Amino acid sequence: MSQTRLVAIEQDILAKNDSFAAVNRQLFAAKGVFVLNLMSSPGSGKTTLLTRTLTDLKGRFPVAVIEGDQQTSFDADRIRATGTPAIQVNTGKGCHLDAQMVTQAVGRLPVADESVLFIENVGNLVCPAGFDLGEAHKVVVLSVTEGEDKPLKYPAMFASADLLIVNKVDLLPHLTFDVARMIDYARRLKPSLEVIELSATGGQGLDRWYAWIEAGLAKAKGARKG
Repeated sequence: MSQTRLVAIEQDILAKNDSFAAVNRQLFAAKGVFVLNLMSSPGSGKTTLLTRTLTDLKGRFPVAVIEGDQQTSFDADRIRATGTPAIQVNTGKGCHLDAQMVTQAVGRLPVADESVLFIENVGNLVCPAGFDLGEAHKVVVLSVTEGEDKPLKYPAMFASADLLIVNKVDLLPHLTFDVARMIDYARRLKPSLEVIELSATGGQGLDRWYAWIEAGLAKAKGARKG
């Protein structure tokens, strides 16, 4: 297959995805739902952060979760154990969720008006960056146990994100990870990138993360009423 043909196929796939994403975004806006697309490499602590978040914010506002993995329902089971409605989407050999998968999942998941919907994407720093799901923000989670050069190795991911969460900061005394250097690398790709440093297990910085979520939900509610 020629390179021109491959490019045309990729463009068709992305165009189809973008059309589903636009429908999702209109639906979420009409319902005042604040939607976050959580992305990271495996082992960043993304699911641990999500379960801690759901537990700490329980009762403040309605929440739901779409959980993406290639196989198993382990993560969705962890989410449901917090009392949060969740649906597992297994992608098989696919390395990311797409907008149509989200459309189908929302049809089977109780997503309340003026709620927060977390979409936990398949764990990798490549494929998810290229697919709009209809979310309000892309959030990339990077732990301090990973390489500080990750933003430069996977530029599309960090350039597409609106928020960078630096997780496992409680481990910094035992590591040589240079947080400032990593943030500098990330902001070379996107100068407006917001950054929150936290520990999902230790609790440091979680107040800033929760305030960021609540501000986003308030904005979604206001836009719906407006």
